[in-house]
Amino acid sequence: MNHVNFRDLRYLVAVADHQHFGRASAACFVSQPTLSTQIKKLEAYLEVQLVERTSKRVLVTPIGRMITERARQILDEVDDLVSVARAAGDPMSGDLRIGIIPTLGPYLIPHLFPILQARYPKLRLLLHEERTRGLIDRLREGTLDAAIMGAPVPDEGLIAQPLFKEPFEVALPQSHPLAAQAEIARDDLDATPMLLLEEGHCMRDQALDFCSRVGAQQHQDFRATSLETLRQMVATGAGVTLLPTLAVQAAGNATDGLAVRPFAGRPPVRELAIYRRRGCAREPVVSALAELIRDLPPVRALATP
Repeated sequence: MNHVNFRDLRYLVAVADHQHFGRASAACFVSQPTLSTQIKKLEAYLEVQLVERTSKRVLVTPIGRMITERARQILDEVDDLVSVARAAGDPMSGDLRIGIIPTLGPYLIPHLFPILQARYPKLRLLLHEERTRGLIDRLREGTLDAAIMGAPVPDEGLIAQPLFKEPFEVALPQSHPLAAQAEIARDDLDATPMLLLEEGHCMRDQALDFCSRVGAQQHQDFRATSLETLRQMVATGAGVTLLPTLAVQAAGNATDGLAVRPFAGRPPVRELAIYRRRGCAREPVVSALAELIRDLPPVRALATP
């Protein structure tokens, strides 16, 4: 080997990710001997040991981890370069890697996909659902082109395009005294224990902020992993929670024992935005996607008085 090529860097990243030559070679669609040989040649050229080979697994050395991270950055830049070139010919084609928070994905994507496919048939949306912190990391790494998250996001390196404001509604057991009301005033929830999502969900932070302003209390003995878990726990009589309107609409009357009531007056809302890196090669398609989301019928209905 008289130079470093992109193929060998991809092999190294695959080995670091899988910590196994067999799985790494399968991911790269090459034979295991080929991948192993190229890693050895790369080590010889760099004059450092990148991996430790044992009978059961492969361990990346400290210098190997440093070089692997630099390799990821280089490969991300190369992928962006390819995206820029292809987008110049037809920006609304190819793969678009989009992240979305799990408290929104199941309720927005079913409305978005059919319209997106009909309007931009050459565009393939690759969806990744994860909590906010993970999406921010993936945007920084370049493994996502954009991510739909709650606003604001504390990262000055990301550009936000506002999408919509989504109201919250109150979910109660049908046996709860407040379920007899057509609307719930904020003061009605004073001192009410609220069921919330576990740490890491941006919606948890929004709900905590609301609780602090109306005098509601966080239920100390329960943390839900999803909105569906929250819904089911409320239906069993475990407590009261807040649900975003799109999630309420998606469920309809599917959950027995559950009553959902709107707020009286101005409801609390969460703001959703789509974020991308500064200088993102797919900026035109991200902007087009944002416009399409704002125009979805259930999203437009959220802004209807």
